[in-house]
Amino acid sequence: MSKVHIVKQGECLASIAKKNEFKNWKTIYEHPDNKDLKNKRPNPNILFPGDRIIIPDKSLKQANIETNGKYKIKIKTQKVQFRIYLKDRKGKPIANKNYELMIDNRTFYGTTGSKGLIEREISEDADVGYLTVEINEPPYSEKYSWKIKIGNLDPADEISGIQARLNNLGFSCGTVDGIIGQKTKDALKAFQRSYNIEPTGKIDNTTKKKIEDIHDQKS
Repeated sequence: MSKVHIVKQGECLASIAKKNEFKNWKTIYEHPDNKDLKNKRPNPNILFPGDRIIIPDKSLKQANIETNGKYKIKIKTQKVQFRIYLKDRKGKPIANKNYELMIDNRTFYGTTGSKGLIEREISEDADVGYLTVEINEPPYSEKYSWKIKIGNLDPADEISGIQARLNNLGFSCGTVDGIIGQKTKDALKAFQRSYNIEPTGKIDNTTKKKIEDIHDQKS
């Protein structure tokens, strides 16, 4: 029998699918009973606490096999990608720099791509990571480190989603609390000035779209 799941902070479709023993989150997201969720959250990677998700019944698959034989059964599992773009204060990609990424007791080493991209496959229920990047070349190397909360980004339709994106883009709002206080207004004005938008300190449609376009780039 299907059931209702109410999204909590830090959850994503992949982690919810794993908790409910589904091999692929698309089985839940694309189920007809979740039509309203799909319309509300067209980006399945970004949910909001309080979102209502229908967890459908599991369907059984049957296979006809002969007795006394040996068979290999392949089960397709979902793959979850951690993706982040690194840019400097001027918006230029931090490209071709060595990095160390720690997630779920696993450590990845690599080099940022030409657009500053870091991409790694992680577990469905990963919730926190630690990233260290070597910005300059030896012998004058300098390392920067960040703690990354995975699955905690709210939709840009929410004030908390705008605050988190501004923080990630280097325009500090302080604590992501869903309140447009003076720090958030100052961050909005700084962002608007940087992109030739009238610095009102308000989240108008032009500002919201620009923040989304820059922060949520797909390639």
